[in-house]
Amino acid sequence: MERKKKIQKQEPPIPPKTPVWRITPEQQIVGAVFLGKVRDYYKKIGVISLVLEAPLAVGDAIRIKGHTTDLTQKVEHMEVNCAGVPGASAGEWVGIKVADRVRIGDAVYKL
Repeated sequence: MERKKKIQKQEPPIPPKTPVWRITPEQQIVGAVFLGKVRDYYKKIGVISLVLEAPLAVGDAIRIKGHTTDLTQKVEHMEVNCAGVPGASAGEWVGIKVADRVRIGDAVYKL
């Protein structure tokens, strides 16, 4: 009899933390916790995806800062692997519903 191999689902590799020199002066916010940079923006549903560099929970206030972006809002909905979660820890890929347009590469901070 032939044995069937189990296919294990592999997680995408976690990228290293963003070096400070990659955050431009216009994206920096003194005194706020850096969460990461926007990896993707889904315009039709208004969701960003990013890899967290610090923990984040629903209800926390975030600020997304970029060259032409400056958006402050509370996290109302967050997903990990297409499932709604109340919070996520550092190193997890998350999707966050945003109120306005943002751009890939914008910095995200927890206030």
